[in-house]
Amino acid sequence: MTKITLNPAFEEFRGKMDGIVYRMRYGRQTGSKAPDMSKVKWSAAQKEHRKRFRLAVEYAHTAMADEQVHAMYVQEAKKKDKRPFDLAVSDYFKGRNLLGGH
Repeated sequence: MTKITLNPAFEEFRGKMDGIVYRMRYGRQTGSKAPDMSKVKWSAAQKEHRKRFRLAVEYAHTAMADEQVHAMYVQEAKKKDKRPFDLAVSDYFKGRNLLGGH
């Protein structure tokens, strides 16, 4: 999804539109052709990692939907200057499950 932040002019433009990926790099707006991944042959290890990452994201979404767990991640994120969702994904890979007691 393309996102635009408006200030008298475009302050930031990021996302993908018509095969072009837009992002900010080193304070400058860039656009580049989106990579064509349709012919990539993923190795078994890559497939396994992608599967684990998908499960980690599912865990993070579930954790963010639980009010108590979400509050714990928000509190922890403030201390570490991180985003709560990212901490939840990281916790999945570390084997830390805050949803277990719920």
